[in-house]
Amino acid sequence: MTLLNYIDLYCERTAPGFLNEPVNAASNAAFLIAAWIAWRAVRSTNERNFMEMILIVLAASIGVGSFLFHTLANGHAELLDVIPIWTFVALYVCTVIFRLTGGNAMKTVRISFIAICCTATSIWMTGQDVTTIDVAGPDHLNGSLQYSPALIALWVFAGLTVLRAHPAKKLVTASAVLFTVSLALRTVDLTTCHATGIGTHFLWHFLNGAMVLALLLALIRHIPACSGSRQNNQLEN
Repeated sequence: MTLLNYIDLYCERTAPGFLNEPVNAASNAAFLIAAWIAWRAVRSTNERNFMEMILIVLAASIGVGSFLFHTLANGHAELLDVIPIWTFVALYVCTVIFRLTGGNAMKTVRISFIAICCTATSIWMTGQDVTTIDVAGPDHLNGSLQYSPALIALWVFAGLTVLRAHPAKKLVTASAVLFTVSLALRTVDLTTCHATGIGTHFLWHFLNGAMVLALLLALIRHIPACSGSRQNNQLEN
């Protein structure tokens, strides 16, 4: 399949056309709203961290990229969809690790390398790619297995915050729950098509927008860049 080929993955799309997925496209506003709320949260703090601003821009980019994919529906647009998602995930993980290790660069590199290897291995073992290469369309899970590493990592992160009574525990746990539900809704989009007419993929956007917001607020409010090493190391001790 070439990058210009028409891609039909979701219930709402029935034919080529810019406006053939109006609900899926419009629901990406959730990411823009999340970015705006997170930006206001940063503005309310005494210090504005560069990495937090980058993550907020990436959160908005997820919405823009996904909007383009659900309107243009080709391989180029799909790249614009998945690249901001995985870039956000990678930078968020590295930022959290760096801050929770008290700014220890070597620990951050080591742990991040292990996380990247585990993610790559999981994607390879499940036979999933971050872009669609099979002309026949998605598998019976609608391509959701590619997100399994993120789901596992998020629940591990949530578990650690709860066990260590970290102040970010409520927001991180909420993000894990939101992502679990949203992934399930993404998976059943095609199987519920006959009942709903438009599927459930738009709910994946709404809930993921809320998840991204919860993660950003957890970082901004409870895992600040300039906090002391004692707070940063709560998940390690």
